[in-house]
Amino acid sequence: MTERVQGVDAGVKPVPLAPPGPNGQGNGEAPRRRATAHSMAASQRDISVSEFFAKNRHLLGFDNPRKALLTTVKEAVDNALDACEEAGILPEVWVHVRSTGENRFQVAVQDNGPGILKKTIPLIFGKLLYGSKFHRLRMSRGQQGIGISAAGMYGLLTTGKPVKIMSKIDKGKPAHYYEIQIDTKRNEPEILNGKGEGDEIPCGERGRQAIEKLGIEWVEVEHGTRVTIELEARFQRGRGSVDEYLEQTALANPHVTLHYMDPEGQEKHYLRVAETLPPEPKEIKPHPYGVELGMLVAMLKDAKASTLSQFLTTSFSRVSAGVARRICEAAGLSPRASVRKIGRHEADALYKAIQETRIPAPATDCISPIGEELLLKGLHQLVPGEFYAAATRPPAVYRGNPFQIEVGLAYGGAPATHRVPKETLVELLSQSDARTLRQFLATTFDGLGVEAADQILHTAKLRRRMSPGKLKEAEIDRLHEAMQNVSLNDRQTMTVLRYANRVPLLFQAGACAITQTVMQTNWRAYGLSQSRGALPSGPVTVMVHIASVWVPFTSESKEAVAGYPEIQKELRLALQAVGRKLGMYLKRRQKARHEGERRNLFLRYLGEVATAVSRINRTDRDALYEQLLKVAKRKTAEADAKYDERGQRIDEEEDLGEHVLIVERATSPTPVPAACVAPAEHPEVAEVDDEID
Repeated sequence: MTERVQGVDAGVKPVPLAPPGPNGQGNGEAPRRRATAHSMAASQRDISVSEFFAKNRHLLGFDNPRKALLTTVKEAVDNALDACEEAGILPEVWVHVRSTGENRFQVAVQDNGPGILKKTIPLIFGKLLYGSKFHRLRMSRGQQGIGISAAGMYGLLTTGKPVKIMSKIDKGKPAHYYEIQIDTKRNEPEILNGKGEGDEIPCGERGRQAIEKLGIEWVEVEHGTRVTIELEARFQRGRGSVDEYLEQTALANPHVTLHYMDPEGQEKHYLRVAETLPPEPKEIKPHPYGVELGMLVAMLKDAKASTLSQFLTTSFSRVSAGVARRICEAAGLSPRASVRKIGRHEADALYKAIQETRIPAPATDCISPIGEELLLKGLHQLVPGEFYAAATRPPAVYRGNPFQIEVGLAYGGAPATHRVPKETLVELLSQSDARTLRQFLATTFDGLGVEAADQILHTAKLRRRMSPGKLKEAEIDRLHEAMQNVSLNDRQTMTVLRYANRVPLLFQAGACAITQTVMQTNWRAYGLSQSRGALPSGPVTVMVHIASVWVPFTSESKEAVAGYPEIQKELRLALQAVGRKLGMYLKRRQKARHEGERRNLFLRYLGEVATAVSRINRTDRDALYEQLLKVAKRKTAEADAKYDERGQRIDEEEDLGEHVLIVERATSPTPVPAACVAPAEHPEVAEVDDEID
């Protein structure tokens, strides 16, 4: 048998191989050494959560300077509102954004809350994933314990400046002042002032002198907290701005007073319209339907209960002794079985039995909705319109977590472009990063689509691809005039305001279940025009709020809600509820307009008809005209229909349902050709025309 070596017969002389080169490819050098199991093991180490998010700060909403400024303000304001509400204090918040250099801003947010204890200040502001809200099931704005400390870390990375915190817990006690930065490798706070212990600010005159010496801004309150962060950012008005966030926060939190000073020194004050706090949400235990198998195994391992029945009743909400007994029977386990003797197989059976057992839905006192009355009041105050409606769905459950959907709708009013003064337009044009005028209009103003932008530019005689920052004075004047005068009601796109636990969501609208459900709703059935897979057209603003013990955000930056089927179902039902009220209003308004046009038509010829008939029948013309006038008014009575502010018809027992607000609007009379105007000798016609107008 012939022996073969490397696929070559033994009797054949093998061809010599070229010596390997530096890359092992045969040019005379030794091959590169590969990593071994020992060398790879030696390079392994822990990754600090701070170090991870420092490299992946886009996950937290710090992916560009403009968004970073908004995220910093948002996290500080959300914490302030949560602290005040939890302490039973009507919130009052001061927000000051100040420019400290080119693309550098200092954000200062102060509240009148209960303050923070000295020992916890460094941990709250100098350690990621530290907080009190992650492990409890109750509605709150913050959840993860990341936001404000991540904002401080971003400020440190971009400017090298620490976070400055001053907090006071009582009028007669000293305040505490800290300058803190995060050690990202250890995820631990470093205190830079007071020899690592912080500074104590005494009460009275000595305290005021100390505050001035340290250069601290402080609004004199009996108790509260002020946090100051300097960061690299960009201030810009319009969509996704600090101005928009604060305005929408005031809308969803009518019990809050906000004082805002922007980098240009302009002040805005949003005063509260409700003098009572929303009901305080209560903490609940997890619902059995929301617990997965791995979590159940971990809970069994850490349980302090001695029996299985006791474990079920004390660890979960809505599980009584009877429900626990039925679960154990379905799992084939004894209610008196020891928790410590439950193995992996028994836990699997227990988990399946929980899913098959009928358990009441979790309690809903853990969430605090805004309410229809306050929704209407807030929308009416901040969104111009002529018709308002609100609807709150009954509480529902997803993955064992209670949630509630609320929707408010405003119809009518001028679009955003009509409310912009020329000075603001000049500022927006200079600050915009849009490449074209068309893009500037479509992205800067809410509810303004591409078609409406084209209509404005056509009227202003400007090219769509012109650069916003290079417009001349005359071109800006033409643009502003077109924005004020062009009617956009037919081309205006619906504005969707999204909220989660009273917090505005300003980014990632396309990825949010709220926006997707609004687009999937058939608004044509309610009198609005809508293209397939798009938002409807018209002067409509829809505000959607989801309140839950755990809002399923799509990312750590908390900008979009995940599309769970249970949530989308409740969203759809709430949108349909306000849509039906809008449809009824538009149908009645259209009918009133139609009847008004019919009446005008009658009035054009009543005089001639009365004259002709009186001549034929030899009757009194004026008496005949009066009778015809009464018939015309009776036949077109809908044109005179009037409704009160609740949508109820004044002269009939008919209404549009609860939680509706109708505002008197100025309407232009239906134009009548000059040739058809009634003769001057019949003043009754003019009186009726005035009545129609």
